[in-house]
Amino acid sequence: MHVMSQSLHAKYGSEFLRVGAGAKALSMGGAQAAISRGVSAAYWNPAGLRTVEDVQIMYMHSERFGGIVGYDYGSVALPLPQDRGVLALSFFRQGVDNIANTLDAWDPNRGENGGPKANVEQYITRFSATDMAWYISYASEQAPGDLPIYYGGSLKFIRQKLGPFAHAWGYSLDLGAQGSWNEWFWGIQWIDATTLRKVWTVNQDQFDGYEEVFGAQSPEGSDEYVRPSLRMGIVRSFQYKEWAFNTAFDVLSMFEGREAYYLNLGSWSLEPRLGAEGVFRDRLSLRVGLTDLYQDPLSGWTMRPTLGMGVEVYKFAIDYGFMGFAGSGAELGSTHRVSVRLVWD
Repeated sequence: MHVMSQSLHAKYGSEFLRVGAGAKALSMGGAQAAISRGVSAAYWNPAGLRTVEDVQIMYMHSERFGGIVGYDYGSVALPLPQDRGVLALSFFRQGVDNIANTLDAWDPNRGENGGPKANVEQYITRFSATDMAWYISYASEQAPGDLPIYYGGSLKFIRQKLGPFAHAWGYSLDLGAQGSWNEWFWGIQWIDATTLRKVWTVNQDQFDGYEEVFGAQSPEGSDEYVRPSLRMGIVRSFQYKEWAFNTAFDVLSMFEGREAYYLNLGSWSLEPRLGAEGVFRDRLSLRVGLTDLYQDPLSGWTMRPTLGMGVEVYKFAIDYGFMGFAGSGAELGSTHRVSVRLVWD
């Protein structure tokens, strides 16, 4: 069997990373380019790591589609006093377990068109599909003073595995900057600035006899490239008595030809996100947001609402986020996320 390598631009090549980091971000619709602070900024905008003054640790767990898809995120941020910088290490894992492998359960000579083998359960095995990513991030500031500009970057390594059948390695780099003026904050993140490259390898031993049984060519290894994208955001902050409020607006620009999104011109598409947060005495936070504005062929234009809350006591914080599917996707259920953060001085 001769296997050829292919190169292609992948429209959804790093989709699992769009889940994000932290329940707070989910509950604000993912509008985080300008407001992201602390350890989770390594994902949303690495420039925001510069605000970390003590060691921070965060963990988040999320389940989607009725618990079929599990997602875990963990990160630690370490201030570096000697150069006023901050270093962060992050890990992401998405997995689907107990997937049925029926490649050996089909008998092409059974019946007129083939059929399952006798005692078919004996030939069915189970495997997992996992997506993992590691981030090494660093942030500092350009001009210390009243109006500093923070900047940062995240070096990313990606590992994806489809049971015993195939696996891929990938790498890329994110860059970001943040600044402020009075009650206004701005942020910009260049995602996959170097273009994300993934190299897929197929285990051909798992596909022995595949062409003879199914009459189709076995899968081939390939190189996938994910084009850079741009996340830009602004935040307006204001105070009312003992409440602090933040309203955030983000736009994610992608160049992958996602035609379902609100505004697209050829391969260029824009995804707007809205979020708001009210914080009482730096202890209790209430959050709402809107995300994923897209055109549903059955119900027209839809946007997913999000909401959540957070509680911070001393050096410990816990956040909860909720997102419901809209339009024809409502039957897919809801997404719940819980994240915890610990500050260690």
